[in-house]
Amino acid sequence: RYQRRVRESVRANMSHTTSRLSAFSILLSACAASIPLATWDGASGTTFKFVELNDPVMGGQSSGTFTVNASGKFGIFDGEVKDVPSLKAPGFIKTAGDGAFPDASSTLGGDMVLTVRSTTASYAGFRVSFAAGTVSPSYSCAGGGSIPFSRGCFKAKFSVPAGDDWSTIRVPFTSFSDKWSPATGEHTAECKDDADVCPTAKSLAGIKRVEIWAEGALGKVHLEVQSVVAEQSSSLMALETKRPPAAYDSCTAAVQESLAFNISTRMDTFGGGSAAESMAESVCCDLRNKLRAEPQFLFEAPDIQLFAQLDNGVHTFYDSVCGVPLFRAPVNRTLAEFEADTNEHGWPSFRTEEVVLENVKTDTKTGLVTSSCGTHLGSYLPDDQGPRWCMDLSCIAGKPAQ
Repeated sequence: RYQRRVRESVRANMSHTTSRLSAFSILLSACAASIPLATWDGASGTTFKFVELNDPVMGGQSSGTFTVNASGKFGIFDGEVKDVPSLKAPGFIKTAGDGAFPDASSTLGGDMVLTVRSTTASYAGFRVSFAAGTVSPSYSCAGGGSIPFSRGCFKAKFSVPAGDDWSTIRVPFTSFSDKWSPATGEHTAECKDDADVCPTAKSLAGIKRVEIWAEGALGKVHLEVQSVVAEQSSSLMALETKRPPAAYDSCTAAVQESLAFNISTRMDTFGGGSAAESMAESVCCDLRNKLRAEPQFLFEAPDIQLFAQLDNGVHTFYDSVCGVPLFRAPVNRTLAEFEADTNEHGWPSFRTEEVVLENVKTDTKTGLVTSSCGTHLGSYLPDDQGPRWCMDLSCIAGKPAQ
């Protein structure tokens, strides 16, 4: 049973059918929910004081200003980046705003979106950063993770097209890293290679500082900024239906929107008749896929990071369709032991004490596990430690029933 789940998952991940790509293209055209972080229109909760900061290295000659056009409701970042004579390398200028920014955790897996225009569009050193999970944002955004306790300032590059009109620049959260060189601004570790440097839902929930940089490239800089917004992946909001065809639908209702752990951003990986479905619809409700599973180790994806989002208390996992409680973990073991058990198999793994038995239906002969409202949850796979429920995170990421 375990080997079949692995084979199916690997085979599914290798299959990128034309129909799935077409469906995904349609999804990308849909509007996604946005959470404004910084504006210059006086709005409560998103208007912060931004201060311009110059390269502090001895002999640094870069300089700039940041002002607000009150009538136009935008900020103006202006200046010039010059070589630091002692280093014979470009310095930087930046503008930074501190405060309690809105909770953007629901946009993990999406983008930071800047509405900007520039008369220096050819400038090659534009960057944006945000600080979270750090006691001192200014310290973290000076050290870039290269000195002790300076993690938590996530930085990414962006460029601006030429023209007089406002442009919308999308910077994927997966392109940010909190490990970068304070001398050049270049990443020393990439999110695609090391999940430890990626933004998490927890960090996006507690942003303390937003910065815009001109760094690592010589030249004059003029950038006008209308807004900085965190935006969900478009696929999160785009599906018109939350149900497989009736003949194959095992669930009693539609899959919930905005599932926990960023699960709603995932699409079907099997192709065929379920190609246009979300991962949760396909795995949890589509009878054609009842012997299949979500990709192994999905819980470790950089934009999901299940265990980074759990604290040391007991977490309740709810049905992704009807919202009934299914599992409570860890119980009678530590969070580390829960994580180790999950890593051993590749899917979230629960023990008897953690199962809400009245809502979880286990067929010990076939190994199929479903919920009281018909949601396919995963497999029952006992090991030498006893009964074990190995679940698809896609199906246990719901919100509690109201």
